[in-house]
Amino acid sequence: QVQLVESGGGLVQAGGSLRLSCAASGSIFSINVMGWYRQAPGKQRELVATMTSGGSTNYADSVKGRFTISGDNAKNTVYLQMNSLKPEDTAVYYCNANLFLSSGRYGGYWGKGTLVTVSS
Repeated sequence: QVQLVESGGGLVQAGGSLRLSCAASGSIFSINVMGWYRQAPGKQRELVATMTSGGSTNYADSVKGRFTISGDNAKNTVYLQMNSLKPEDTAVYYCNANLFLSSGRYGGYWGKGTLVTVSS
């Protein structure tokens, strides 16, 4: 019913930048919140940044000042601009969306993830 497709991951040196994209498609009526989470090897999945449909944003302390989340409501797409990357940012980054389906049902959906590797 809903697909979230991430892109933009890859290998980058410390201090470099990457931009992730996530496009949601399917039987979507409206999206309340879209965001990014990450999971490093051996660690739990953690919040990176979220953005509401109204434009309010929330960031993990570890990425504040370095990462910027933005979105295009018309395209059901969210972006994550990651600057000044550190080796500790290495993780699989997952897109998440909390949305209403055309049927009226509300739920949370995940993408399959995109790997970001930051070399020292």
